[in-house]
Amino acid sequence: MKKINNHEKTGILPVINIPNVSLAIPVAEALRQGGVNAIEVTLRSSDSLESIKSIKSAFPDMTVGAGTVLNVQAVDSAIKNGADFIVSPGYDDEVVNYCISRGIKIVPGCTTPSEIQKAVKLGLGVLKFFPAELNGGIDAINLLSGPFPDVKFIPTGGINFNNLGTYLSNKKVLACGGSYMATSEQIKNGDFDSIAEACKKALDISLGFELAHIGINCNSNDEASFTAQTISKIFRLTPRDLNSAVFAGNAVEAVKYQGRGANGHIGFYTNSIRRAAAYFESQGFELDEANTKYKNNQAICIYLKDEIGGFALHAVER
Repeated sequence: MKKINNHEKTGILPVINIPNVSLAIPVAEALRQGGVNAIEVTLRSSDSLESIKSIKSAFPDMTVGAGTVLNVQAVDSAIKNGADFIVSPGYDDEVVNYCISRGIKIVPGCTTPSEIQKAVKLGLGVLKFFPAELNGGIDAINLLSGPFPDVKFIPTGGINFNNLGTYLSNKKVLACGGSYMATSEQIKNGDFDSIAEACKKALDISLGFELAHIGINCNSNDEASFTAQTISKIFRLTPRDLNSAVFAGNAVEAVKYQGRGANGHIGFYTNSIRRAAAYFESQGFELDEANTKYKNNQAICIYLKDEIGGFALHAVER
């Protein structure tokens, strides 16, 4: 799989105002404990730049962005203190051109076709969509993706645990920004355990793992048909005879040959193959690259190398 940035790996980009540098490391540690290794530190306090420097120094592998960047002087200060990329709330020609001319990653805020078109002409493919909910939310992103199919968005503003899944199941959304996993109140109260738990919850929503089907290996068409029809009869399901398997309903697949896995395979849905692959690898599970399935040059199904209980495991994108 192609190497991707940390916020792409999880789909989560915490957008945090750190009021005091003493909170920078504890906040970053809480995010990492929850499985999120990226942060956008907004330049809204006198300690913001020092916080960026502190986090990047303590955790060099953490992706640290500088947010609420309004001018080129702020760009220079953020980069000098270790920021990996720049985020501006709106589209500012001077800031965007300055960053591009110096090879600095910039994610400008764009909510109109005119702004997006300007960004695309300059070669920018990842844009902030802010404030997301006030500007039409996921419906607006879908409409804007029509004329700009190659653009990926990082919606921010109004994102919470109730709508996070809707955004992150959309292929045009690269990651969701916000403070839903680390609120100002949690930071102020030093409630870092709650931040870690909220990050875990956000990651669960982002990955969206759900059982898709169980595949049972059979030795012939007749055995597959008998297996699926019997299960269908017992549980009042509808059998479906396909080219390589017979399904009992949607969740049980009787494969007409000895397929992957000693006994068969178990498939799980996910919101994003890219995020699922990154998660598996972060947990030490090796992917079977030779059996990755693609559509339009994009991976849509990945297998793990190891079998569990005689079953091959794979994830398939919704």
